[in-house]
Amino acid sequence: MADSAAQPAPTGSTVPRGAWNALVVLLIGMFMALLDTTIVNVALPSIRTTLNASEATLSWIISGYALAFGLALIPAGRVGDRIGHKWVFFSGLALFTVASFFCGLAQTDLELIIWRVIQGLAGGVFVPGVTAMIQLMFPGRVRGKAFAIMGAVIGVSTAIGPILGGLIIEAFGDTEGWRLVFWVNLPIGVIALVAAALLLPGRHEKAAKSATDLFGLALLSGGLIALLVPLIEGENQGWPPWTYVTLAVGVLLLAAFAFWEVRVAKAGGSPLVPPHLFSHPAFSGGVILALVYFAAFTSIFFTISLLWQAGLGHTALESGLVSVPFAIGSIIGAALSDRLSRALGRTVLVMGTALVTIGLIWVWLVLLLTPASDLNHWALLIPLFLAGLGNGFFIAPNVQFIVATVDRTEAGAASGVISVMQRIGSAIGIAIIGSVLFGSIHVTANTQAAVADAFASASANALAVSAAFSVVAFLLVFMLPKRVSTPTE
Repeated sequence: MADSAAQPAPTGSTVPRGAWNALVVLLIGMFMALLDTTIVNVALPSIRTTLNASEATLSWIISGYALAFGLALIPAGRVGDRIGHKWVFFSGLALFTVASFFCGLAQTDLELIIWRVIQGLAGGVFVPGVTAMIQLMFPGRVRGKAFAIMGAVIGVSTAIGPILGGLIIEAFGDTEGWRLVFWVNLPIGVIALVAAALLLPGRHEKAAKSATDLFGLALLSGGLIALLVPLIEGENQGWPPWTYVTLAVGVLLLAAFAFWEVRVAKAGGSPLVPPHLFSHPAFSGGVILALVYFAAFTSIFFTISLLWQAGLGHTALESGLVSVPFAIGSIIGAALSDRLSRALGRTVLVMGTALVTIGLIWVWLVLLLTPASDLNHWALLIPLFLAGLGNGFFIAPNVQFIVATVDRTEAGAASGVISVMQRIGSAIGIAIIGSVLFGSIHVTANTQAAVADAFASASANALAVSAAFSVVAFLLVFMLPKRVSTPTE
């Protein structure tokens, strides 16, 4: 069965059943990795109480995962291109499962952050193989359907996370519930590992073997860490001078990384990010769009979860249920995205980002204009549904537009670049929104009403930033070509 899936990108409109079986395995891994970007959100108040965690720690739990995830994506994609994506996927998934176990065992906030970072690194190891193997296993005519299914998994996994986390905490309580939020990955991970060993194809299209660009990875890692640390710690520490110096150092390191990659390419080496990938207008525009879009949409769950629980005093389950309209919208949008993409081209991406923008601006206005005592999930139902519908329209076609523009032997590198921009966007978005949220909370009295008012006002400020990101994402969509020709083989 696995051998039938191993043939790269068969021609025609049909593929062997083995390819579809392999897709299921790949998407289980994708589901786990992206579920963990949001399932932890509803557990943050419980973690804060149980481990006496600071506000900066809460941001690190989310941003640290996303940053580590992003740092691993590009080298993992390159390694997969060289040695085959199957065992890179398997190794990353195994480490992710182990890290999930130790996250649930953490006794201090530092332990949790460390294992959360390791969990993110592991996710970044196996996720590039998902889009790369889809590119290799499916011909042009059905590749769009495979990417549409992947888009549905992305949308549902990120949206259903708060619901599942809420159910777990509701059932097992604050003290044990947040630990089980991490341990839910254990049975899924074991099943996925067995299935991956049996069903994933072992053969691949080999790229030229060359040394890994370790110095480039160090520059990229240093630059991103230097940017993220002050964004997360700055508000908590009152923005001392070192935060501004560190931000400047981060910018310089990223500039040095860009120059280094060009130099490595000119010398005939194997750069971490092949500069010629950016000669494709769709790819160049798409990676920038990916960063801004994910900064906009992943941060809303962080804000709403803290508002609903820490601010308004609702349970974790009630907080998770707020995201149901977004989840439903994402499922519907993703199901329609392939057909709309083929019929409308870039217009489906315009529609998607427009709906997300409308939805987030609507949510911001609700939080801004509604008294905290009157806030309820019904007021957010329509705007979150519209945002979810737009998210479903956007996710899968965007990936297909970008990855299809590069050579298939570099599918891993291209998907790694796209995914790293998504994860870095998530990390930066959470860092900025967290700084705005916590920096805007000013409680005037020691009463529940005063706390609710303070959180509602701060959340409106945070949602304003998310909405601003979405507006920028909408404008960036027009950098992409109106249509991308789909290969037939």
